[in-house]
Amino acid sequence: MEKIWLSSPHMGGNEQSYVKEAFNHNWIAPLGPNVNGFEVDIQNFTGIANAAALSSGTGAIHIALDILGVGPGDHVLVQSFTFCASVNPIQYLGATPIFIDSDEDSWNMCPIALKEALIYFKEAGTLTKIKAILPVHLYGMPAKMDEIMAIANDFGIPVVEDAAESLGATLNGKHTGTFGEFGVFSFNGNKIITTSGGGALVSAKAENISLARKLATQARDDAPHYQHSLIGYNYRMSNICAGIGRGQMEVLTDRISQRRINFERYLKLFDKIGWKVEFQKEREGTFANRWLSAFYFEPKTFGLFFREELRLYLESFNIESRPLWKPMHLQPVYEGCKYFGKWHQAEKIFDYGLCLPSGSNLTEVEWQRIENAIQDFEKL
Repeated sequence: MEKIWLSSPHMGGNEQSYVKEAFNHNWIAPLGPNVNGFEVDIQNFTGIANAAALSSGTGAIHIALDILGVGPGDHVLVQSFTFCASVNPIQYLGATPIFIDSDEDSWNMCPIALKEALIYFKEAGTLTKIKAILPVHLYGMPAKMDEIMAIANDFGIPVVEDAAESLGATLNGKHTGTFGEFGVFSFNGNKIITTSGGGALVSAKAENISLARKLATQARDDAPHYQHSLIGYNYRMSNICAGIGRGQMEVLTDRISQRRINFERYLKLFDKIGWKVEFQKEREGTFANRWLSAFYFEPKTFGLFFREELRLYLESFNIESRPLWKPMHLQPVYEGCKYFGKWHQAEKIFDYGLCLPSGSNLTEVEWQRIENAIQDFEKL
């Protein structure tokens, strides 16, 4: 049986025309018309004023934190339930991550735990060490940005949104990635749209993105020779990758629609076989892109090992599924970092959660394999 992937790339058709144009005009080197056009596409879609196309979402977070002055001895409050790319750039700059638990509904940064952490540092007289707050919109579900932004503003801390997985998701009609000082998107191979590898940094402030573009191209000064007054990075997106992105932007709305249909199909399947599962809730005013269909299985009903048994059973039919993110405060590399959250919600979600195949290009034949495998597993 051919493998059914968790989330494989899905081309729309016009990507090759943009790439071919780049070849025809010899725009193979980084930057070029496709990069400029892709940035405009992102701006128009999200409503943000400024965007810089970069080589990865990780690089975008790195540059955003650098611009905010994060450095040795500083702290960044970051969601614990996330991929390491949200956190590693903090370490790149010599700062320390402070981990915040998830809320029960969105599975993203818990506003209560966030406020608890800020009060702790304020009472300790070290609030000035907190240079940024970094929430993540996991699996395409918007975090509680209205509450998070209110808390951040009260304490005077800038926000960097990791919207790597949530392009197209909105809260009260406003796109994720456009609430904070900076927003970050990813176009990695498994994202809702892809440029093969790549990312973007966005901001309402033109000066932020102007500086980001400079830093992303080795911070070269405006001089006829190579002169550098700042430490820069090699983080700009290539004109070829941006061409793929321009074609992908043309089908983004369709991809979001299909991912949401996938999620609803799983809910109907679970209802049919009698599984009561937990999932990220769309609160009033929230629109998720449902990049991945993610669920967790209550241990009282399903047992401690249910998730792993299901994953391995699907794997035996060459169907890929994946445990949810292991919280960063449980990772060996971040052992000893502070963690705020009385309910340890992130740990519960990880222990009992699973992402199921969610690609927008799943065929009906593949769906039948998935559904049959899950129904057969239920009968075991």
